[in-house]
Amino acid sequence: MIPLHHFSTTASTLNIFDKITFIGTGKMSQALLSPLVKQGHQTPESIRAYDVSDKALSTVEELYPGVQTASSIPEAIDDSNLIVYGVKPQNLENVHAEIRRAKQENIGIVRDDAIILSVVAGAPIQSFIDGSLVPKICRTMPNTPAQIGAGVTVYSCTDNINTGERQKIKQVLRTFGETVCVEDESFIDMSTSISGSGPAYIFLLMESMIDAGVHMGFSRDVATTLVHHTLLGSTKFAMESKEHPAVLRNSVTSPAGTTASAIYELENGKFRTVIKDAIWACYRRSLEMGGQCSQVGPNRAAAPLIPTDEASPNSNNNPSSHHPVEPPTGEMSVQSSFGNSNKYHP
Repeated sequence: MIPLHHFSTTASTLNIFDKITFIGTGKMSQALLSPLVKQGHQTPESIRAYDVSDKALSTVEELYPGVQTASSIPEAIDDSNLIVYGVKPQNLENVHAEIRRAKQENIGIVRDDAIILSVVAGAPIQSFIDGSLVPKICRTMPNTPAQIGAGVTVYSCTDNINTGERQKIKQVLRTFGETVCVEDESFIDMSTSISGSGPAYIFLLMESMIDAGVHMGFSRDVATTLVHHTLLGSTKFAMESKEHPAVLRNSVTSPAGTTASAIYELENGKFRTVIKDAIWACYRRSLEMGGQCSQVGPNRAAAPLIPTDEASPNSNNNPSSHHPVEPPTGEMSVQSSFGNSNKYHP
């Protein structure tokens, strides 16, 4: 690893933030790190990375020459004004504890203006404030296509992040693709079920269509090409035409034709209902992972969240959960009160 004292203390005027730290160097962190460096938004010397895996850090050093690596979290966040959380939900508490230790024991410099940017699914803003003692939080929900700069990221910021800082955050997130800023954090959990997990629904549809093509007699390569370009072209056409999907579908569906026969089978199999139910199930699970009440949506009765002193994380008497698996340790009973409006901004 490169010794910390090699880190440049002179920020480039091209840098979005003075110094950015990545805690965790998985796919999403690298999806953000790569365009920041390669597109010249942030000099490599102004970026620092920490990971529990030495192999992962060696990979970062190899892929992004000049990016600094650190042997501990306090060392990594020293004097950084953007700290990117790119860890798994079950590791959040460990990261919080290290940042608290850095603040309380004055290990390095934890800047007063430091912002935590989270790409962790399900973890509410308040859990970061309580866990890390850092008051400025930006919670985001990117999706898989962000790895090629074609994603869409929904994000929400605490009120103490000013306009200039919000613009910088948007600049960083734009390297992922499209961005949507929401004032009410609850839209983050909703977006998890549509854009966050949505690529998996598309991949499943893609897989099913390709398999059907192979079953009919196409080679897998040809079937794959047909499906890929059908989905890509249909999406582009919908975006450029700005027509409602129902209008576009009707334009392809001739009376008593082939498409009408296919649509009949999809409707007979409750295609729309299955998709909607899948999205609601995903939304509920996102709420559960954040320790919030998941009694929302069709056939659900609203129920208050049971306080943690009445129901332990391992108990089975929590009526607010429809899922047998409990949220990861450290994320229970955390509800956010940030934002009370239903507004969003592109």
